[in-house]
Amino acid sequence: MNQTKRFKQFAVGISFALSLSLTACSGSNNDADITGTPPVITDAPVTEPSVEPSAQPTAAPTNEPATNTDDKQTDKPSDVGLTVGSLFELAKEGKVPDCSYAASVALFDEIEKKWGKADTNEAAGKGIYAEYKNKGITFGYNKGMKVFDVRSYSSKLHKITLKDIKSALGKADEESVNGKDDIYTYKVNDTYELKFIIPQSSGKVDHISVFSPQDAKNNMAG
Repeated sequence: MNQTKRFKQFAVGISFALSLSLTACSGSNNDADITGTPPVITDAPVTEPSVEPSAQPTAAPTNEPATNTDDKQTDKPSDVGLTVGSLFELAKEGKVPDCSYAASVALFDEIEKKWGKADTNEAAGKGIYAEYKNKGITFGYNKGMKVFDVRSYSSKLHKITLKDIKSALGKADEESVNGKDDIYTYKVNDTYELKFIIPQSSGKVDHISVFSPQDAKNNMAG
């Protein structure tokens, strides 16, 4: 009796163990479905779509003729005319080109301190004239050292003709002759005159003079 009972208990134990074993196998298979190694997917080469560069727009040809800027300059005064005009403007201040000293204002002793001794310094006409050859400038001054005449012999002046002068300034206020030189005088204002000295042999300006008549009067007195 006892032996039969023990046999049944043993059989039940074996059956229960088999059941647990089957359950464990079943769970193991389900986990494999979730955690198993996924299939390997090889990357297929990606082909970039070819993009053709956009064609640059080509400017349409024009039938308009090229503009010549030189043609637009024809209405402007010539270089010579501008030079004569600039001389007249400087003369309003008593000056000539490339010289800061003005007639009726500058004192010759101050000029001499800056420029040194003149190449020549001689009495002539209504006063004393000091020539600086390397600068192309001559000053006329009185005994009080006041400059009344500033002359320029610049080579820039040598291309100017009487026609150029009259074209820019009109007819001279006074025309005179000194030896073989023709002198054309223009009244600039109440203080100054601008003189163009033209040798008859060349017909072109040799030098100019910015002259202060009131400072040339009685300048040798006392």
